[in-house]
Amino acid sequence: MGAYEEKKTTCGTICLKYLLFTFNFLFWLAGGVVMAVGVWTLVEKSDYISLLSSKTYAASAYILVLAGAIVMVTGVLGCCATFKEQRRLLRVYFVLLLCIFLLEILAGVLAYIYYQQVIQSAHLMLSCHQLNEELKQTLRETMVQKYKQKDQHHVTRAVDTLQQEFKCCGSNSSSDWAESAWIRSSEAKGRMVPDSCCKTPTEGCGHRDHPSNIYKVEGGCITKLENFILDHLKIIGAVGIGIACVQIIGMVFTCCLYRSLKAEPY
Repeated sequence: MGAYEEKKTTCGTICLKYLLFTFNFLFWLAGGVVMAVGVWTLVEKSDYISLLSSKTYAASAYILVLAGAIVMVTGVLGCCATFKEQRRLLRVYFVLLLCIFLLEILAGVLAYIYYQQVIQSAHLMLSCHQLNEELKQTLRETMVQKYKQKDQHHVTRAVDTLQQEFKCCGSNSSSDWAESAWIRSSEAKGRMVPDSCCKTPTEGCGHRDHPSNIYKVEGGCITKLENFILDHLKIIGAVGIGIACVQIIGMVFTCCLYRSLKAEPY
């Protein structure tokens, strides 16, 4: 009877080992996905991030990059701990899983908080025709005061990319550019809007602000940027919280394997 119980325990331990190993492999892949989402947000969308005064959006992406890197290292450690059947390594692995879990929950919460801020701005726009400081005043001031100014090349590139990709012109409307420091200067050479406002961008096309020549979108670029932020905050939040929930399974497997192993002699 004792031999049967011991064999049963051994089989259970082996099953747990392979389950945990499979989890660690998937976890390692998930870490790559998490890090890729964070890096993609920071690299591909860095221009848009530079237009925002709040650092919450960027912070959630940085946290995902950090968590993803730790996840990949932890996945390798988990495989080692599983096959070597060392309780000490399993303890370290469990603590790392817990830290990553908290990091990803934090990233998801930050994304959700910023999401609510943007949603609130949308409600204000519908009820009072106003946007909050984050999306209205910041973007407008950036376009008016920093576009084509010395040492503001990143802002100029960001605004041009924003207007071309979203097919819009100005923060709220193309008339915003009338107050631009650059438009009022001799450097603009009589342009009424930047060339990036044009439907077919060519040198000097900004001299005409007729709807047939430039993008005149209701709500301007601010509405487009708002929708962009909402969509990507959903991705960041969903990835962070989704992976974190999966980690709970890994922590349960780790605890079960830890309990099934005999205490190490000291």
